[in-house]
Amino acid sequence: MKQKFNTSWKASKQPRKQRKYLANAPLHLKKKLVGVNLSKELRQKYGKRTIAVRKGDTVKIMKGKFKGKKGKINSVSLKFSKVTIDGILVKKQDGSKVNVKLQPSNLQIIELHLEDKKRKLEKVKEEKK
Repeated sequence: MKQKFNTSWKASKQPRKQRKYLANAPLHLKKKLVGVNLSKELRQKYGKRTIAVRKGDTVKIMKGKFKGKKGKINSVSLKFSKVTIDGILVKKQDGSKVNVKLQPSNLQIIELHLEDKKRKLEKVKEEKK
């Protein structure tokens, strides 16, 4: 039987192989796929461009129907690589409201939730003048 996820796989031009790689990737690699870019202030502070998103972070929506809106992360689904945000709802045909699942690439982190013990961020050392 063939292995579901090949660790030595590098790349392919074929979309079906790219989709298969993403679908069968283990959780420690899928975590990197839900990376969200940081605001300019946070980039300077932490010296990073993107960070994996976590529940409790405050984000701004950069693309789509809800562009410009801000809110806290409600949940992160690694299985589907989607994120839900508090206050971002859509009305269904029967009248009920449901959270919208957004792609992390369309978001920007404005404020980090630093009480999380697993999130380890080092402040960038200021250069000596």
